[in-house]
Amino acid sequence: MRRRGFIISSGLSLAAFGGLAGISSALDISGNDSLQIDELTRGLKALAPEDYVKRQEKAKQLMEQNGIDGLLLTGGTNMSYFLDMSWWRSERFFGAILNTKGDPVWICPAFEEKRAREMIQFGSDIRTWEENESPYKLVACIMKDLGAPRGKLAIGPTVRNFVVEGIQADGKGRKLRLADGSVITNGCRGIKTKKELKFMDVANRITKLSYAEGFRHLKEGMSSADLAKIISETHSSLGAKGGSYPQFGTISAFPHGSKEDPPLREGDIVLNDGGCSVQGYRSDVTRTVIFGKPSDRQKRVFDIVLKAQQEAFKAIRPGVTAESVDAVARKVIEDAGFGPGYKYFAHRLGHGIGMDGHEYPYLVGGNKLKLEPGMTFSNEPGIYIYGEFGVRIEDCFVVTEDGARYLGGMTTRSIDDPFGAT
Repeated sequence: MRRRGFIISSGLSLAAFGGLAGISSALDISGNDSLQIDELTRGLKALAPEDYVKRQEKAKQLMEQNGIDGLLLTGGTNMSYFLDMSWWRSERFFGAILNTKGDPVWICPAFEEKRAREMIQFGSDIRTWEENESPYKLVACIMKDLGAPRGKLAIGPTVRNFVVEGIQADGKGRKLRLADGSVITNGCRGIKTKKELKFMDVANRITKLSYAEGFRHLKEGMSSADLAKIISETHSSLGAKGGSYPQFGTISAFPHGSKEDPPLREGDIVLNDGGCSVQGYRSDVTRTVIFGKPSDRQKRVFDIVLKAQQEAFKAIRPGVTAESVDAVARKVIEDAGFGPGYKYFAHRLGHGIGMDGHEYPYLVGGNKLKLEPGMTFSNEPGIYIYGEFGVRIEDCFVVTEDGARYLGGMTTRSIDDPFGAT
């Protein structure tokens, strides 16, 4: 597929707002200083069937390593990730069992079979159940047919409880053992491929460009909805469905917002968090800017948060623990007088990101997981002072062989230069 074809198919239109050049001009970035979206998508193709086959093969390897005979997936991100299948979640059980013996085996309401066959791309064995029958008996039957009637069935971590209870109830006496499937799903999704990272680079770049365009339109008296609308429209003009959640003034001290929604006033902090999706892969970016001239206190807090982000980034490399990176950022903030612990820096440093905005693994105290190349996280320290303001700076990164790299570039240099470093 030609680049233009890929851009169109993934929705990366550069038409409105003068396209990328117009936004780049507003940012005063151009030429070699700007990672053009056109360059980011050069040679990049959409996900193909072979990409999903590789994921399934890796899942099978993890199953064999962990003594697991099958992995049950239901509608949601994990089914999309492994099987390129989007199916709504309802009270009716629909799912698939990945297994080490062959193709996935599907469980489907009988009246949905024809539609399911239109959509299913991997596997042709579909076991159906009528409305007056229990679907859960099919699980034990499938495992028996796979030669593992007393085997271990891993349950995907987002499978709902009523499904698990149904399997347990209909599995009594059959000795089917249920296990946590996150060792497989996390083991596959936690490490991103080069293609996945490209999608995330583009998504993060689009979000940052959209924020920059939105901040150009800040004006006295505007509402947070006004700013959110501009940012959403800019995402759309660049072809990605995305948005943001602006917080003005004292409301910026609420990490995830408040029911209060004051209009923008001179000297207010503007804290904006949000993201978009490209080919199913997410961005997550937060920028804090000042509408007008920053006060000394605003500038000091901002500089502390920026230093915390920068020091945490320097500490990232393969082999260090997730909790140690969180600790680096937290020490900067505590040493500056905004501690102890979670008093002002009220949340973990970062979360994993990929097809879900928040996913395994997490940069948080107590997590001794060692970082590996290909893992992707947010790096988002913050200081929140109720009654005054809050500051958070967030960029997503990938762990590399010798450190880390920010996705989408345009990282913050100072309170006056929120998108300076490409």
